[in-house]
Amino acid sequence: MKKLVILLSLTFIFTQLAVAQKTEIWIVRHAEKDNSDPKNTNPDLSAEGQKRAQKLLDYMADIKLDKAFSTPYKRTRQTLTPLVKAKGIELVDYNDVAQLAKQIRKDYSGKKVIIAGHSNTILEIVEAFGIARPVAAIAEKEFNNIFHIILEADLMGLDMNTYGD
Repeated sequence: MKKLVILLSLTFIFTQLAVAQKTEIWIVRHAEKDNSDPKNTNPDLSAEGQKRAQKLLDYMADIKLDKAFSTPYKRTRQTLTPLVKAKGIELVDYNDVAQLAKQIRKDYSGKKVIIAGHSNTILEIVEAFGIARPVAAIAEKEFNNIFHIILEADLMGLDMNTYGD
């Protein structure tokens, strides 16, 4: 009987620890893209965008990340590439924002992840985690926002910051 009580107590404690884990999510827009060919729907980053991708690595230098997520476009993938290489983490493509949020909640509880999106999707990603948009929209020329979401038990928090120039 004593062993059963101990086993149940340990199970309860480990369950509570799993539930109370802090999940951290950073969301960024891709860096500046090369606009030299207006017909190109999947351009690379511009030289300025490559510098910003490096600045993202500088901003995240002291943060241990577990996974990176990107839309399947060159500019989002290239924005995260310096970070992914430096941290030795996997970069995974996503297409569906709601499915991504669900996957992160399920598979990355207690972990730290970064997501790269677009001016018209990063606020949608914030909302997919149950947090109201901190701003109405992201301007076409705005590339320096970084959103940090913290999910812990029933608490949610959002910090909006900037990085680079």
